[in-house]
Amino acid sequence: MAPEIEFQEILKDIRDCSGPLGALTELNTKVKEKFQQLRHRIQELEQSAKEQDKESEKQALLQEVENHKKQMLSNQTSWRKANLTCKIAIDNLEKAELLQGGELVRHRRTTKENLAQTSSSITESLMGISRMMSQQVQQSEEAMQTLVTSSRTILDANEEFKSMSGTIQLGRKLITKYNRRELTDKLLIFLALALFLATVLYIVKKRLFPFL
Repeated sequence: MAPEIEFQEILKDIRDCSGPLGALTELNTKVKEKFQQLRHRIQELEQSAKEQDKESEKQALLQEVENHKKQMLSNQTSWRKANLTCKIAIDNLEKAELLQGGELVRHRRTTKENLAQTSSSITESLMGISRMMSQQVQQSEEAMQTLVTSSRTILDANEEFKSMSGTIQLGRKLITKYNRRELTDKLLIFLALALFLATVLYIVKKRLFPFL
């Protein structure tokens, strides 16, 4: 690619550059290198022209040197205009970013306020949940206490039932023993009565029928 074409492409990149400044600086560095190469080329041509013996060849080289100088001046002018265009674009972009930054700051401030309100609402909700949990814990403790009291009452009633059951069993045993004793007494009375009657009959028999 010819140096002039490369230079024009760099100038186009500078005109189209919208930032940042680092990119513009990099492009300008390339332009300076091209100018340095062009100056070196002009110096070589001038030196070559001085060394020519034929006047025609010398004039031709000098004419070429002059053309290069004019082209370099034109390129420098175009370079300045391209830099001016680029800087204006960068300034406009920075202004737009500043405006957007202001909007962003306001948005962030609004977001922070919303976050603060949300955080406050969440805190209140958590406090309400905490109070509800505390009430539920208290109710659970009261229910547990009631259950313990009921359990104690049931245990006491069970103990009384066991005691009454023992008493009932003892009474049953006594009644059974009494019934058995009553039967024994009846049997003894019956035997005593029978013995008495037998004795009476024996006496009567001896007195009435002594010969028997």
